[in-house]
Amino acid sequence: MELTLIVLLVIVLALFFDFTNGFHDTANAMATPIATGALKPKTAVLLAAILNLIGAFLSTEVAKTISGGLINEGDGGVLITPEMIFAGLIGAIVWNLVTWLYGLPSSSSHALFGGLIGAAIVGAGFQAINGPVFLSKVLIPMVAAPLTAGIVAFTATKIAYAITRRHDGKKDGRGRFRYAQIASSSLIALAHGTNDAQKTMGVITLTLVAWASMAQGGEQLPGWAAVAEDGGPPFWVILTCALAIALGTYSGGWRIIRTLGAGLTQVKPAQGFAAETSTAATILASSHLGFALSTTQVASGSVIGSGLGRRGSTVRWRTVGRIATGWLFTLPAAGAVGALAALIAHLGTVGVIIDAVVGLAFILFIFWRSRRNRVDHSNAVNVPDVAESGYAVRIGSSKVRKVPTKTGTVPPLTSVAQSAVREDKAAREAERRAAEEREAAARAARKAEKRARKQQRQQNNGDAR
Repeated sequence: MELTLIVLLVIVLALFFDFTNGFHDTANAMATPIATGALKPKTAVLLAAILNLIGAFLSTEVAKTISGGLINEGDGGVLITPEMIFAGLIGAIVWNLVTWLYGLPSSSSHALFGGLIGAAIVGAGFQAINGPVFLSKVLIPMVAAPLTAGIVAFTATKIAYAITRRHDGKKDGRGRFRYAQIASSSLIALAHGTNDAQKTMGVITLTLVAWASMAQGGEQLPGWAAVAEDGGPPFWVILTCALAIALGTYSGGWRIIRTLGAGLTQVKPAQGFAAETSTAATILASSHLGFALSTTQVASGSVIGSGLGRRGSTVRWRTVGRIATGWLFTLPAAGAVGALAALIAHLGTVGVIIDAVVGLAFILFIFWRSRRNRVDHSNAVNVPDVAESGYAVRIGSSKVRKVPTKTGTVPPLTSVAQSAVREDKAAREAERRAAEEREAAARAARKAEKRARKQQRQQNNGDAR
């Protein structure tokens, strides 16, 4: 296959990965504001798309990490071919679509790294991977980022509820945090553009570098293939990647929005604001340092931390376990698919065609399968659950308050509120039984004491005789 054609094919596939990254990670910014009613679903994804587009132009540090750090290419390194990059992208896309189908907020970033690493190892051996960069800018942030974001979100949630203590027990007393959520979620979307769009920029730039290394006989590359002197991506790469991730974001990753917005914990406005602020701060700091961070892991860690920080809330640890399992398998699973695709691609033109046909068939199958259980803006987060704080508020108290309507009637409780009522009744019943047991124990102790005193008097009377 002609070198220019495979390069163009890789660029198209990279942009498609960028598109999947967009709809896979929409939930990171917009799941919590949708869950609390701060933004309508369609408005939320549109706002996220615009800010992702803007954010992609703000920094290229992460792109340089991928294009000139993670893979040892060029002088003194290994020859990274476009076929390897093509195979790595297939691995990343396959894992992205599988986890999206099951609503798992796995890391698009680590799927990309896994696919590239698997393909590079098959094509050039383990020396193709820059170990120190992989450790310091991928593995360590992968472990530290969700923990850091969770701790920050836990602390921020505690502070938010402490300074608004006067609203404890009031109907949606902290609802004004919804306005703050618009700003904080917008900041996450902007930060996502500065971090995730650059990963595809780095892949395309890596492809152009490989193309230049493989050009023979002094072949003159077209002007659009020129890489910046500092190793950064050309402007057209930045523009197309920004557009691709923005379009993907606007399409909405509704399945993952459902998981983050309602699957981990029931999110209240103040809690959502704390989680979003923690997520944005962590992502922006990592982008500045050039860490190729997983925004999904940061957002998930923040939601869990905020759930732990609000009294009365519960974290669904079974869902957390499913998500953590997805994180654990992302790198090796995407790497395995990338390695398999690379082995097939080594067959030459026929191998690349086989990879392309099988990959396209898999993509079509996943989208066909998703239609059987469709999730969109209308059912991603149930409307009753969004308005739940108007019916049953559990802030600083274990009681559930029924809220009268304008007509004086009491609205029926949703399934979530009914569950809360049952929990409160069970708690009160447990307290009643405990009180009865304490009273019975006290009565028994008093009777035993009386018997002991009576026996003592009888003994004293007998001694006196």
